[in-house]
Amino acid sequence: QVQLVESGGGLVQAGGSLRLSCAASGGTFSEYCMGWFRQAPGQEREFVAAISYNGGVTHYTDPVKGRFTIARDNAKNTVYLQMNSLKPEDTAVYYCAAELPWSSIVLVQTDPNEYHYWGQGTQVTVSS
Repeated sequence: QVQLVESGGGLVQAGGSLRLSCAASGGTFSEYCMGWFRQAPGQEREFVAAISYNGGVTHYTDPVKGRFTIARDNAKNTVYLQMNSLKPEDTAVYYCAAELPWSSIVLVQTDPNEYHYWGQGTQVTVSS
């Protein structure tokens, strides 16, 4: 069983930055592909970014490309989401998720249903 705990959320003005962290325990972190998702009130959970087990592959949703960066430190069992140039539309609860690789080729996934392990979420609020 993998446990995930997010931190780093908060209230920030538009144009500001936040760095989210997701600490993992209970499994071999370096074997897991990691994803960040977000969910705004009344909306479905949506993909934000993903990173392969070794950090060699990353993928972002178009609205955050060039502003957000996903990274991982396998020695610290932690995945990060650096968020710059934040916009009010980035306001949501942010979740990290983990799953073993889906195949030797498929190392990232954008579908939340493909991830088995989830954190409890951290609130990000961007004021205009």
